[in-house]
Amino acid sequence: MRRLGQHFLFDRSIIKRILDTASLTKSDTVVEIGAGTGLMTGMISERVQKVIAIELDRRLCERLRRDLTTYRNVEIVEGDALYYPYESIKGSFKVVANLPYYITTPIIFRLLSAKAKINGMTLMIQKEVAERIVASPGNKDYGVLSVVIQFYTKPEIAFAVPRKLFRPPPEVDSSVLKISILDKPSIEVKDESYFIHIVRIAFSQRRKMLINSLKAVGIGIEVIRETLLSAGIDPTRRAETLSIEEFGRLSDALKDRTQSTIYD
Repeated sequence: MRRLGQHFLFDRSIIKRILDTASLTKSDTVVEIGAGTGLMTGMISERVQKVIAIELDRRLCERLRRDLTTYRNVEIVEGDALYYPYESIKGSFKVVANLPYYITTPIIFRLLSAKAKINGMTLMIQKEVAERIVASPGNKDYGVLSVVIQFYTKPEIAFAVPRKLFRPPPEVDSSVLKISILDKPSIEVKDESYFIHIVRIAFSQRRKMLINSLKAVGIGIEVIRETLLSAGIDPTRRAETLSIEEFGRLSDALKDRTQSTIYD
């Protein structure tokens, strides 16, 4: 299964901790991404109303359908979780997943696009990625992933999972990340898409000062300087030092400035 980046957790006590962390109830619908051998799928199904188990590997899907045939509340979906229509699920749902490392970030962003339907996510991911997600300003791990996820959610690392508990064992350790979806973004901005756009630009050359990295916005350097100062941000600072609130002020100021440039 290495070709799909899959490493299967075989320790039932760790799976129980994951499910406890997810705070599952008998009324829940749960989407499990990367059902694998079905060990966690079966344990989830005993706690909830319905499980939608998504698995890309056809052979594993055949095994899941065979081994879980007595679990009447499990729906096996053979397909790519990146393209699953989460918005079409009836009612709200929770996500529990042992994510393949190579698609962790795209999957999380895909799930965020369906956040209005999601009551929470409990994800087992690469330890280093979990640390990036929860990182704060000034930390070397702080970046686009930190800002965007913390804009929409409250993420916290629940516990670590050593590599020896997987078959085959991966080359890195894992962490279980609990992500609570916020009722509204952590800060108010004029344009959420533009906010994310500015965050991406600012971090695209993270070692450069903001006055230089923001040239990609498409306005003159003096205008950038003035805009940074108007947002209360020193132009010589780097993206990794800005808080989410400061990124919000910056994106709003830049949006106002670029719109005024367009209409002048």
